[in-house]
Amino acid sequence: MERMLNNKVYIETYGCQMNLADTEIVMGVLQNQGYTITKQADDADVVLLNTCSVRDNAEQRIYGRLGNLKTLKYTKPGVVIGILGCMAERLRKDLIEEKKMVDLVVGPDEYRRLPEYIDTAFNGEKGIGVRLSKTETYDDIIPYREDGLQAWISVMRGCDKFCTFCVVPFTRGRERSRNLNSIVQEVQQLSNRGFKEVTLLGQNVNSYFDEGTDFADLLAASAQVDRTLRIRFTTSHPQDISDKLLHTISEHSNICNYIHLPVQSGSNKILELMNRTYTVEHYLNIIEKARKIIPGVSFSTDIIAGFPAETLEDHLMTIDLMQQVRYDGAFMFKYSPREGTKAYKMDDDVAEETKAKRLQQIIDLQQQISFEINQGQIGSDEIILIEGFSRKSDQFYSGRTDTNKIVIVPADSSITIGDYVKTKINKATSGTLFGSFEGIIDPQKESLSLTA
Repeated sequence: MERMLNNKVYIETYGCQMNLADTEIVMGVLQNQGYTITKQADDADVVLLNTCSVRDNAEQRIYGRLGNLKTLKYTKPGVVIGILGCMAERLRKDLIEEKKMVDLVVGPDEYRRLPEYIDTAFNGEKGIGVRLSKTETYDDIIPYREDGLQAWISVMRGCDKFCTFCVVPFTRGRERSRNLNSIVQEVQQLSNRGFKEVTLLGQNVNSYFDEGTDFADLLAASAQVDRTLRIRFTTSHPQDISDKLLHTISEHSNICNYIHLPVQSGSNKILELMNRTYTVEHYLNIIEKARKIIPGVSFSTDIIAGFPAETLEDHLMTIDLMQQVRYDGAFMFKYSPREGTKAYKMDDDVAEETKAKRLQQIIDLQQQISFEINQGQIGSDEIILIEGFSRKSDQFYSGRTDTNKIVIVPADSSITIGDYVKTKINKATSGTLFGSFEGIIDPQKESLSLTA
């Protein structure tokens, strides 16, 4: 089956914000080649799953979804089904040769050639492009974005840290940064289109470097484009976070006072086994310094329970660190071996039952801490960006503070989605704040941060 003009493509995205940003790049590439985007798999000539390999359950979800798509193949034999992203390199042999589940696999650095690989698949052969690049940043590709409030911009690709549990260096390659001016131009374009929040993305944004400029310089340049546009970023690595970066956040009211700073473990022994390249003492020093430099800063983190060789004592060190830092939120997981990583060769000696028990203790503690922190917000004023109606009722709006907390406020005829609203917090759970409407903020005249 040869490709006809105006073929329709449907893309499902799994995993992190990096994958969401990559999907927008893919859609930009395909639109330039005459494809149209559809939101229905049954309506598509090409069905693509943009995948994540960070954890095993993410891969199992993809296998399950591919099983569901077999039905589409029966009813529409000419449809091309493909895998994009991190799973492409890791599982191409299994997906194409052994289980024969897909027609093409294309890795994160080969999206420019995706139309070519799709044509190959339409002509009855397998489209395979999984080579990693040392230079590809898609600097000149304009991502396809529907109008909205929030956008994600990849500022760099790959990672050089080689944490022993992580597949990213093997699925996304080595670090390389985009040109600063191209990123700033993209921020300007988004501002011109009415976007209200931009998140700068990288596996380790602190490593960003372009011709003498570092991530703090990029963050400042992005913030200066439009003072009414909120700027967020993720993810930071504790080894590379600098005083300059902390001061940059403090100096710009539209850079959100929120840092996602993965710790993974509270044990120096486990951190060394993970090749995290910092100690607990260094990490706590960053937290202390940030709280002095950035009033009201909030932190979230990543924690892995049950890494190889983790003892009860190591686990209790993680609990102790959580109690010291008091994170606003956390992403918490059981360790799962990832083939190709150094940790995969370690003895996975923590029983699944023990992992589950330790993870539940971590989750319970974090929920308690989040609840206590949010209770402390009652009576305070917050500025939120109204993102839409509450998931539960169109009688309420939902928005977020610059510290990344969700706030629910009653709907008011004067409020429009995209407004900055001042609200007084009067109730809180571990995950949500509830407030009363105090008034609309004019971001041209007023600061977006009450702590700036």
